[in-house]
Amino acid sequence: MTDKYSKKEYMLQKLLERQSEAKVVRKIVLITSLIIFLIVGIAGTSVYFYITSALKPVNPDDEKLKTVEIPIGSSVSGIANILEQNGIIKDAKVFKYYVKLKNESGFMAGEYKLSPSMTFPEIVESIKSGKIAKEAVFKITIPEGKQLKQIAGIIAEKTGQDADTVFKTLNSKPFVDKMKAQFPNLITNEVYGKNVMYPLEGYLFPATYEFYEENPKLEEIVSVMVKKTDEVLTEYQGAMEEKGLSPHKLLTIASLIEEEATEKVDRNKISSVFYNRLEKGMPLQTDPTVLYALGEHKDRVMYKDLEVNSPYNTYKVKGLPPGPIANAGITSIEAALEPEDTDFLYFLATSTGDVIFTKTLQEHNREKEKHISNN
Repeated sequence: MTDKYSKKEYMLQKLLERQSEAKVVRKIVLITSLIIFLIVGIAGTSVYFYITSALKPVNPDDEKLKTVEIPIGSSVSGIANILEQNGIIKDAKVFKYYVKLKNESGFMAGEYKLSPSMTFPEIVESIKSGKIAKEAVFKITIPEGKQLKQIAGIIAEKTGQDADTVFKTLNSKPFVDKMKAQFPNLITNEVYGKNVMYPLEGYLFPATYEFYEENPKLEEIVSVMVKKTDEVLTEYQGAMEEKGLSPHKLLTIASLIEEEATEKVDRNKISSVFYNRLEKGMPLQTDPTVLYALGEHKDRVMYKDLEVNSPYNTYKVKGLPPGPIANAGITSIEAALEPEDTDFLYFLATSTGDVIFTKTLQEHNREKEKHISNN
């Protein structure tokens, strides 16, 4: 009996010890949880107040203007760092995330008059609108549908350089590599494809660019044009992924549309013809690719021209050409992403600028006889 009671007392004692230990553990867990909660709460509150403070002007009472220079080709991070270094904002990272959250873009290079009293929206608007401290030294306008050699000529004329030298530099690997390093999401190894004639063809966006120094380097001039293309294509990233198009392929299709389009044509219909032909495994048979292969500009392609031996000749080679054949504007880029739903396989541009779309070769030849052969 004594042994039996001793065992019961022993078990009871152990049970009480375990309960006591469990209470201690629960207290420790509770205290630790409270401490972690307080630390997280304090940290969260600190971050909240820090960000709230960083979003406010550096000094609401200091309206003294400072000259702040934003170099050509500056990224959002670069601009944010410059603003912080000049005391215009409190924190570069907060400004950068503010810009991304608001989906702001289109910042312009130049010298700006900014003050510590300015709010983020005021700073962003100033840099976007180009309210600068001095006038642009010169402007360069790159029209839609221009080829790299023509663009090189425009740059050369504006900057007093030799056109052939500019063109040669634009095609040099060290120069292209610099652009590739600056814009890795846009310029990929596709520009170095085996049959690509000029790596940067189609990558210099058509627009008017302003420059604020007397003799900007060629790299600075071109980088701002490539940056514009990068910004434009970023806006269509979702549509590109949906259609399975890389930037290179998108710019290639858009360039074909750009070169075939007239003022009266529906570019989405031209786009539909190209996609319909690609789907059926038909050659695209677009004249501008033949002229690009020939390196010539003329009003009419002759039958002998169609025999040119080139990977760009879409009469001989099926599929897309190796790369863009010109620069394309937003309208052509959008058409490349949103072709109209049609059954058309042919189109014909008339002398009046109208474009006739047909579904069969017989219909196409009939329209060609009517509008081309008899003229």
